[in-house]
Amino acid sequence: MHQQESCLAVRDVLSRVGDKWSVLVVSMLSDRPLRFSELRRTIEGISQRMLTLTLRGLERDGLVTRTVTPTVPPRVDYELTDLGRTLLDPVQALAAWADGHRVEIARARERFDRKDPRKQD
Repeated sequence: MHQQESCLAVRDVLSRVGDKWSVLVVSMLSDRPLRFSELRRTIEGISQRMLTLTLRGLERDGLVTRTVTPTVPPRVDYELTDLGRTLLDPVQALAAWADGHRVEIARARERFDRKDPRKQD
């Protein structure tokens, strides 16, 4: 694969698995399958539309499966695939890093914002 093609491929995958909602959905599905409503209740700030788009993208990329049980109303469960499970270690490592460095990052942002004349409040 040509280097430029490789960069484009990596960028494409990272745009899916690196966005905040995908990371949260993958994390939430780490222990067990969940229904759409359970995911929506648990992920603070996500809209129904954004959760739908995120789940469709993860399903399209082979990271999540969607299972519909024909009941009234229909039950829809989402679960990580084997490929999706391989994403857990990197996602959890990134989350641990972010948690471990959040104070330092907040301080750095404060320092930057105090000295940056371009910042507008």
